[in-house]
Order: sequence, then structure tokens, then C-alpha cells
Amino acid sequence: MKKFIWQNSLAIVFFALFVFAMAGQMYFGFQEHNKEIADWGGSPETFTQYLASGHFIEATFENWESEFLQMALYVWFTIFLRQKGSSESKKLDGENEVDREPSPNRKDAPWPVRKGGIWLKLYENSLTISLMILFILSFALHVYGSIKDANTENVLLGNPPEKLSEYLLGSRLWFESFQNWQSEFLSIFGIVVMSIYLRQKGSSQSKPVDAPHSETGD
Repeated sequence: MKKFIWQNSLAIVFFALFVFAMAGQMYFGFQEHNKEIADWGGSPETFTQYLASGHFIEATFENWESEFLQMALYVWFTIFLRQKGSSESKKLDGENEVDREPSPNRKDAPWPVRKGGIWLKLYENSLTISLMILFILSFALHVYGSIKDANTENVLLGNPPEKLSEYLLGSRLWFESFQNWQSEFLSIFGIVVMSIYLRQKGSSQSKPVDAPHSETGD
């Protein structure tokens, strides 16, 4: 068990942080939503009802959407874009290990590599494809939750519900999306540029402490 925890400690810690943060979102989101409902003249919802509400669905997938989008674009852009001096970039010159052609004879190669053909082609791009699928699913659920939350407000305030076609052309949905997208793109810009000049000893996301600023890659 100790060996398993050590070998998977990074994933375990971040999943635990995710569970903690999700629990906090549920608890405080439930309270905030019922305050809004009270302001609109409605009756408070139960916690179970809240988890199926547009408020919870929108808030959750609005954030997941932006995370998966920035990761998908980052993985894809790092294939052919470079940043001199950044530990987040491939080397400017020479061969990069990640560009080598996969060999089915390599020890413990994943089965799509050994199988070849379409399976290998899909596997070569599986990380970007998976992240884009997760982005699309998250965006669809964001749209569903956002319009559901907006129409809950409309009904309680005596306004007519909005149609999906109208909502997609409105400002609320896109404000929710762009306010998250811009923060994700800024964070990527920050780590790419800061890793040129700043260091963190022992981190795989940093260059060695004594590496010159011009050294590119980790």
C-alpha cells in the first residue's frame, strides 16, 4: 500500500483536493442558490434538488469546460510552437524525444503501438482527442445548466422562459465562458514565461536551478 501511494501520490493528492473543493462548492453553492430563490420569491430547494439544478450544473461544467479547453489547446500547440528558455517548450533545435516514431518492438509498448494501423494513429493523438471530447461534453452541460438556471429565474420573476436558440445568441452564456477561458489562457502564458526566469528545485515543471535562462526544455 505504501508503494502504491508513493507511486501515485501526485494523482492522489490532486484528486483529494478536487473532492475537498467540490464539497465546498456544493455546500456554499446550495446556500447561495437558496438565497437567490428567496430573493426571487420561491421556496428553498433541498440539497438533492440543488444537485440537479441549473445553478449547480452550470457552475460545475462552466469551470470544467475551460480547464479541458486550455489543456487540449496546450497539448496541441506544444507540438509545433516553441518558447525559447521555457521548461514548458520542446527544444528549439535537434531531436525531441516526444517526436520519435513509435516502435512496436519497444519493451512494454502499449498495445495500440504493437497493433499498428488505425489504432496507432488514434493512440498517437489520443490525449488531445480525449481532452477535446471532455471539453465538448462539458460545454454542452454548461449550456444545459446555464439555460436551466436562467429559466428558473425567469419563471420565479414572472418572465417568459428563453428558447435555446435565443439563449445561444445572448450574452449570459458567452460571458460565463469567456470569463473562465481568459483566466486559463493567462495561467498558461504565466507558467510558460515565468519558467524561463524562475526555478523550483525538485519540480518536473522547472528547469534545473543552475540552468541558463536561454536553455529550452526541461
